[in-house]
Amino acid sequence: MLTWTTISSPLGELMLMATESGIVRVAFEREGFDAVRERVAGNLGVGLVEDSAPFAKAQSQLDAYLSAARRGFDLPLDWSLTSGFHGEVERLLPSIPYGETLTYSRLAALAGRPKAHRAAASACARNPLPILVPCHRVTRSDGGLGGYLGGIDAKRFLLDLEKGKSR
Repeated sequence: MLTWTTISSPLGELMLMATESGIVRVAFEREGFDAVRERVAGNLGVGLVEDSAPFAKAQSQLDAYLSAARRGFDLPLDWSLTSGFHGEVERLLPSIPYGETLTYSRLAALAGRPKAHRAAASACARNPLPILVPCHRVTRSDGGLGGYLGGIDAKRFLLDLEKGKSR
């Protein structure tokens, strides 16, 4: 069974989805919640139930993080939507320290494939757990922000939040 809820945040509405193993997907409203629910349920071959109760801890931690009162998350995650090199890259993302960034090239090197910067960028773009798994901390080597599932404004917000810049 796949449980889901939506929560309000400074980044707009977010949808959280979880299996019995943990949170499996965080989605931004701009992705289209109906389409995301349908895709995830189809990929996992499970039914959907809306229920906010299982997400109380996640909402509390997200609220604290997005108000700069928390630097990380202590939540069970379900990595079912990741595999291969993308999965390897995504599992490295939590090791990037709060308030710091690294480049897609450096991330690829850390994953053992130094020339695979485009694949590392693709892994970040497809990260099913944005915010919780901080792909926003990865930038282009020319200093540009690169893309972000929640949009560039959301990425800039998260980076500024972590650097202690006023919002």
